[in-house]
This record gives sequence, structure tokens and C-alpha cells, in this order.
Amino acid sequence: MPREIERVLVTGGGTGIGRALVLEAARRGMRVALCGRRRAPLEETVAALPEGAAPLLIEADITVASDRARVVARIADAWGALDVLVNNAGVVMGGAADGLGDDALEDLFRTNVLAPMALTRDLAPLLAAARPSRVVNVGSMFGDIAYPGFAAYSASKFALRGFSDALRREWKPIGIGVTYVAPRATRTAAATAFQDLIAASGMSLDDPGRVAAAIWRAVERGRDDAYPLGLERLFVLVQRLAPKLIDRALTRSAVRGAN
Repeated sequence: MPREIERVLVTGGGTGIGRALVLEAARRGMRVALCGRRRAPLEETVAALPEGAAPLLIEADITVASDRARVVARIADAWGALDVLVNNAGVVMGGAADGLGDDALEDLFRTNVLAPMALTRDLAPLLAAARPSRVVNVGSMFGDIAYPGFAAYSASKFALRGFSDALRREWKPIGIGVTYVAPRATRTAAATAFQDLIAASGMSLDDPGRVAAAIWRAVERGRDDAYPLGLERLFVLVQRLAPKLIDRALTRSAVRGAN
């Protein structure tokens, strides 16, 4: 049976899937905190919330330790506990592996991997105070099926998936669950990084609101993971059981894209 969720924090809550997650959480009656690097998008999200929502808006860069400490302090002061942490903030990066500089690689992994790991650690006491509670890590289909032209981004999402699996096993005995979600391409500003892939494959983009609703359903049901319906689930199974088939298909795709 779905459990009632009271207090949630969504990182990257100013745009895209993060904004949709905040709006859907409020629609479901949850109290919401949202954080992000830029105040203006956060304020736009807050303006779209129903009257009386009373969110906590926290302008913070979670890759910075002092900002993370401020997020933790704000939630501790306001609520004293946290039912769900949604690690949604991230960057999308495409490009050939031999064309990515050190700064780009460090920013990618600092944002997509190190920051959610550190924030989860920092919020552990507040999650423990709300048990049963949950961590939600927003990954990507590229965290299961590594795509040519997105080697670094895929690696960051593989790392987040590995963190999720290990943390789930580590924290289950203490009453904190972990859900890893893997959306496919979604209609957000970040999708511009996938423009060439979208055009070449003819893939359709999911609506952020529908993605957010599916994520919250998975969270309320205590699921360990959530993947899109349709062929993507089959592709993930093939990747795990017969990866050579995926190798051949994606190698041909990469060669066609280079011509």
C-alpha cells in the first residue's frame, strides 16, 4: 500500500524534471523544500505551486560543502526530519570522449555523483529521524545502456546507480529505503544535449509532468527502482544478458552518426 509522505527535498527544483517533481509533490499534499543554484528558476517553480503550499526555497549549490550545510540547517530548523530526499540535480554532457577537458569531466562528476553522495550523507540524521524514509536518485537510461558520444555522462549515471544499489543494501536494516529512477529523454532544456541523437533516432520525448508522477508513484510504493514502460525495459534486460547485441546495434548507430 502506498505510504503517506510528508516532508521532501528536491534538488535542482527550478527547472525540468525537478520542477515537475516539486509541483507533483505539492499536488499530492507533501510539504516541499527545493534547492538549486539559481534563485530565479526556483522562484518560478514556487509561483506555480498551489496557494498555501508554503515551500522552503533554498538557493544553494550542493557541490559546495558550506551550501550543503546550509540546506541541512534550514530543513532541520523548519522540520526536524526529512521523509524523502530526491537527488535530481545534474548536468547532461555529450561529446566524444577524447574531446572532453579536465574541467568538464570534474564538473560532471562533482555534480552528478559526488554532490548527491555527499548530500545524502549530510542528511542521514534527518532521514533517520523520519524513518521509514527514502532517498531517490534520479539517474538515466544511459546509466544502464552506455551510448557512444555520451561516455562521460553514461559513466556518471552508472556510478549513481551503483551508489544507489550499495546504499539500499547498507541502509535497509536501519529503515531508510533507496529508489533509483531512470527516465528516458524528457522534454526539458537539458535535452538539447541529445539533439543529434533525437534527430537521428526519431525518439519521442516524455513530458516532465508524467515522468514526475511516475517517480512519485514508485516512491510511495517503496520500489527499489523505476524504469520507463515499453522497449526500454527490454533493452535493459538485453544489455544485462546479451550485451554484445547492444554493442553491435549502438556501434552501427555511432558509425552512421559520424558519416
